[in-house]
Amino acid sequence: MNISEKSLKILSRLNSAGYQAYLVGGCVRDMLMENAAHDIDITTDAMPSQVIEVFNEYDVISTGIKHGTVTVIFEKTPFEITTYRVDGCYSDSRRPDNVKFTSYLIEDLSRRDFTINSIAMDKSGIIVDPFNGVSDINKKIIRCVGSPRIRFSEDALRIMRAVRFSAQLGFQIDSETSTGVHEMREYLKHISAERIRDELDKIICGKNCVDVLLQYSDIITQIIPEFSPCIGFIQHSPYHRYDVWEHTVRAIDSAPKNNIKLRRVMLFHDIGKPECFRLDENGRGHFDGHGIISAEKAHTIMRYLRYDNKSISDIITLIQHHSDKIHSKIQLKKIISEIGAELTFDLLEIKKADNSAKQSFVLKEVEEINKLEAMMHEIIRSNECCTLSQLAVNGDDLLCIGICGRSVGEILSELLEIVIEDELPNDKDVLLKYVRRRYL
Repeated sequence: MNISEKSLKILSRLNSAGYQAYLVGGCVRDMLMENAAHDIDITTDAMPSQVIEVFNEYDVISTGIKHGTVTVIFEKTPFEITTYRVDGCYSDSRRPDNVKFTSYLIEDLSRRDFTINSIAMDKSGIIVDPFNGVSDINKKIIRCVGSPRIRFSEDALRIMRAVRFSAQLGFQIDSETSTGVHEMREYLKHISAERIRDELDKIICGKNCVDVLLQYSDIITQIIPEFSPCIGFIQHSPYHRYDVWEHTVRAIDSAPKNNIKLRRVMLFHDIGKPECFRLDENGRGHFDGHGIISAEKAHTIMRYLRYDNKSISDIITLIQHHSDKIHSKIQLKKIISEIGAELTFDLLEIKKADNSAKQSFVLKEVEEINKLEAMMHEIIRSNECCTLSQLAVNGDDLLCIGICGRSVGEILSELLEIVIEDELPNDKDVLLKYVRRRYL
């Protein structure tokens, strides 16, 4: 295990001043798993004022000092350094009302959430592991430190974190901790929308998201009740082999692994299906208009969860169009005209993810979508006209021949449609001749 040079310097500096100091938490877990360590957390028996004194020539941010944390900007890198502490009561199920500093590392480790995050390492790489976190890493288990009920009542976000770590790491949640997750899910009402959103994003991007989202669907419906009708909702369609929720989960997993936008789209793309369901006389299910209803529901949910406006706009646009039929170049150019090239590429990706979560014969459509993607690249390379900005005629040209008022925009839109449908070439003289003949 390689401790970074800067981390070694921080630990050594504290040790040289007579204090204990350890790397702790996720960075130790990541190093033990031979993954890149990102946020470096350090714990020490030095009081916050003593930490500030040790690093008195560096910039120090003391906003967390109430809970024993100071952030040292060491060689342009922030390091959180926290005094060993024991937490007081958690009246809001989120933060301790007060903390008590201690001289004992094990007391500090005992307040942490999961065993895999309750491991400390000194500058020599010596491990302190009082709760068998290393063993749980090797066994791929998520287990609370002590009683799950106590840990989750202290900080309800830990319920989401347990599910998130299982999704990200591919670990199983041990039975007692899993029971606590299910039984205490209502405590999530104490957690801010932003924190819920951030954990949800990490869950749907996790390599183990399918198993986790199916096993812990009650956690998802706790934070997004609109998903409740989707759980177990049979689609009665020859194209589908899963209920609405399992189809959703498998479609998420089929989307590009690190593309959070497309994974969010797949999370919400069918949420309106139960509301739109219609069974015909042959016993076949139909979901007419579910793209629009799903987009409306997604908009409401994403506003509540404080997604940024750009993400909301892009995602609801893609949901609205995810069931559009695109089989020809003209249809492809029309959708480019409506939503732009970037979102059209995204739309083709989500169509592939959607089809990948249906019956196997539907996968043949993926070949057609790949051809549409190649066609997209050719359209862009050739600069074929798909938007008003590419049209050979503009508003000034129409004004010059005597067209004015609202007619200008309407005529330009008409010309664009005519060009896209290959009824006329994108040629200025030809288009102006058409306008003169039709409108003057």
